[in-house]
Amino acid sequence: MYKIKQIPEDFIVNEVIDIKLNPKGSYSYFILKKKDYATPAAIEKIARFLNIPVKKVGYAGAKDRRAVTAQLISIEGLPNKAKTFMDPNIELKYKGRGDTSVYLGKLKGNNFEIIVRNISKKPRKITKFLNLFDEQRFSMNNVEIGKALVKKDFRKAVEVLINSSGHYERLVREYYERTNDAVNSLRKIPLHVLLFFIHAYQSEIWNQCALKIKKDTDLPIIGFGTEFGDKKIRKIAEKVMEKEEIDYRDFIIKQIPELSSEGSSRRIYAKIKKLKIRKLENDELNKGKKKVKLKFFLDKGCYATMAVKNMLK
Repeated sequence: MYKIKQIPEDFIVNEVIDIKLNPKGSYSYFILKKKDYATPAAIEKIARFLNIPVKKVGYAGAKDRRAVTAQLISIEGLPNKAKTFMDPNIELKYKGRGDTSVYLGKLKGNNFEIIVRNISKKPRKITKFLNLFDEQRFSMNNVEIGKALVKKDFRKAVEVLINSSGHYERLVREYYERTNDAVNSLRKIPLHVLLFFIHAYQSEIWNQCALKIKKDTDLPIIGFGTEFGDKKIRKIAEKVMEKEEIDYRDFIIKQIPELSSEGSSRRIYAKIKKLKIRKLENDELNKGKKKVKLKFFLDKGCYATMAVKNMLK
């Protein structure tokens, strides 16, 4: 079985982002380079150092922990203190100032440099692949918690959460045991984390639909505002929803309105661009095996791990 991310340096990600600089802008931009940190954890550490709310730090996409990644972040205001931030695995490099925060809509995509190890033959060249959300989207109990939130089973969401291993379980447990208030216990978690649970469940539904359709077209990510242009695709999606025992309007969450999700759309097949496959080399970490370096570009929201899986089928 092939191996990726055997060491963080095997998986290098550089964002391609659309942002304009303005020396008089009210946001400061920094290149965040990191390894052994997921993006939200790195952002939280930076916010603590600056003594500011996490929401004042903007970024366009969460990058993996076990990788070397570089991405643009924005910090509201002009925090000179950020230039003195130091951590062995997090580097901040000042880029300039601008008029807007960094957010997902600014991201065009990512350039990847990946070393694939423990192989015996060269990966095949491909131009596209089934654009599934990969397993890192569903780590721990994200889908189960997301489904509980959508179905308004807030007690179940809390119970699953406090039995998971993560950053916020202690805060939630302490509040829940003291008050028996599931909704406000969940509010102890940052909004972006709660939204990630919702998005994980939407991604699971989308994957189920995409695997049944396998057609090069757009497929809605189900939410309360979802509309279908294709009747056959709608029928498939509604069968999946029936199996899950959910409805479009379930994505309106009145108890925590900021979690309500209108839905969006995603292409069923992703294009792989600028693909370069280097020569096979001896793998120094896996005796008797080969390694290879891959370089390519993917549009935002596409998983390099899925591209690699398809190249090695």
